[in-house]
Amino acid sequence: MEKAKVLNVAALQMQSVIGDRKANYSKVEKIISNELSPDTDLLVLPEVWTVGWSCEDFPKCAEYIDNCETIQFLSAIARQYNVNILGGSFIQKCKDGKSLNTCPVINRDGKLIATYSKNHLYSYCGCSEGDFIKVGDSPVMVNIEGFNIGLTICYDIRFPEIFRAYRLAGADLLVNMAAWGLKKPIPWEYLTGARAVENQCYMIALTQSGRIKDDDFNIGHSRIFDYCGETIAEIKDQREGIMSCKIDFSNMYEYRKICTILKDIRENYEVKTV
Repeated sequence: MEKAKVLNVAALQMQSVIGDRKANYSKVEKIISNELSPDTDLLVLPEVWTVGWSCEDFPKCAEYIDNCETIQFLSAIARQYNVNILGGSFIQKCKDGKSLNTCPVINRDGKLIATYSKNHLYSYCGCSEGDFIKVGDSPVMVNIEGFNIGLTICYDIRFPEIFRAYRLAGADLLVNMAAWGLKKPIPWEYLTGARAVENQCYMIALTQSGRIKDDDFNIGHSRIFDYCGETIAEIKDQREGIMSCKIDFSNMYEYRKICTILKDIRENYEVKTV
């Protein structure tokens, strides 16, 4: 059977209301109703959109995955708009008393088909994610509409190993769902495109926008890259809304046949010090 080649994708950039799930549900619902194209195959949301990047508020917004209000909300959206959803992330409460930063994956029928929990936790420069969140078990790649999609969350972008693992496992599209701080612009601007180039994959780099608290802001500037690192869709500023594009993977598949970089990976990169 010939592999599917076209996917209509949309990614929603927003400023979360800190610690208020209900307000954030309403905001997402409003943006979708105003801006989501009816032919969208895949909708992506940013990291911790239910609570905002406020680690101290994570515990009060945490939810068990069973009977989860956030998943119920996203499932209803999926059914109403006939769209697959990468649900950014919510704070998943675990039975051991700890929590995970978890992305729910929901199909067009509103069924939860997979979850990915953040593999790398950012706990530097005044951030304390590791005090509230435990590390996820493993990378997760999901197949949606015939395409393999590698899932990552925010700080994962600094670890090329997870992205290369997805590519070696057959990824077509890489996704990073973030709540990235305005004070760290260079890693966001450069690493997101680099992950696309080095793995010959399309890449969705989606982050929150707007003020967090005091003088802390999210960076905004979400983008979608092609397999050569060209920007094919973006929200340049702090605007709340949806960026979308039609991804035709046929050129990527042909390019991979010509530029076979995976064959040049060496089995051993032992470093000799002199």
